[in-house]
Amino acid sequence: MKKILKQVAGIDIAQKELVVCLGRIYDDLSTELFSHKTFPNTTKGFTALVEWTSKSTKEIKVDFVMEATGVYHESLAYFLSGKGFVVSIVLPNKISSYSRTLNVKTVTDKTASEAIAQFGLERKLDTWQPPKTLYKKLRQLTRERDQIVHTRTIAKNQLHAEQSEAEPNNGSLKRIKQHIAFLNMQEKEILEEVKTLVNEDEEMKKLLSLLCSITGIGSLTAVTVLAETNGFDLIRNKRQLISYAGLDIKEKQSGTSVKGKPKISKKGNKYLRKAMHLPALVAIRHDARYKAIFARLVARHGIKMKAAVAVQRKLLEMIYTIYKSQTRYDKKYLSKKEAEIDQQVI
Repeated sequence: MKKILKQVAGIDIAQKELVVCLGRIYDDLSTELFSHKTFPNTTKGFTALVEWTSKSTKEIKVDFVMEATGVYHESLAYFLSGKGFVVSIVLPNKISSYSRTLNVKTVTDKTASEAIAQFGLERKLDTWQPPKTLYKKLRQLTRERDQIVHTRTIAKNQLHAEQSEAEPNNGSLKRIKQHIAFLNMQEKEILEEVKTLVNEDEEMKKLLSLLCSITGIGSLTAVTVLAETNGFDLIRNKRQLISYAGLDIKEKQSGTSVKGKPKISKKGNKYLRKAMHLPALVAIRHDARYKAIFARLVARHGIKMKAAVAVQRKLLEMIYTIYKSQTRYDKKYLSKKEAEIDQQVI
């Protein structure tokens, strides 16, 4: 009789439901996906999931594996971790890449849960730990501010349109201006709350000081990057970080007849991408390293936006490097290295 080595519940998570697939791997390394069920993405659904899992499995404990799907996976992850279960959260790009190797022609929630379960059976995954409360609070605040800025932009456009009319309605102008003033006040309150949270944590203050030494990176950008990555909790290397942000390059090429233009995938965290836009423009203007990268790429293909995105990637990688090395950014690092090489030659 074959012995079970590992059992996994692969969970595909949507806003309202959890699609679960149970799988096991035996001592001869054969795998079996043996049960499927759907649960509501609620506390009652979580309890029912645990009860069903315990009844459907035997011999050894079950590991729960899920994708990092925005915020919809968080409640379940906290619930299972609080109950003492082993939880692993995998970046979506990893599951997508793995799914392509399975040659699955029909993509449904069920097949997605099967791919997650299979991935969990075949790989040794890190056990997820709840992120620091500070990162969670900062993410909530930075996302709220992002929404306020978006709403304010719409209001300003409305104000401009109203003012441009032949006979603008004074009442409408007054209300729009009041709305904009209200949004400004809310943004100020959020930024004050962010500042207070940061100042209460000495480790975070030190970290922000290091990250803000990078040209173009301000405290809000640094806070956003740390909050959106939970302090790089799931990130193991630069390539993974770039993919998580959706700044990785996607190409479509087949033979000689199909050759699409390379473009960024945008299959990642949109808040990270937005956070890097303005800092990249500042870095291009004020840092010789990024100015040279930008100029070289523009000279190659003539597309400024494409070159700016490349600088965004480089800046995000630099944030990760500074975080890992715990050293300040040195603008003159490259020139110093070149000087050292010249000195050795002499």
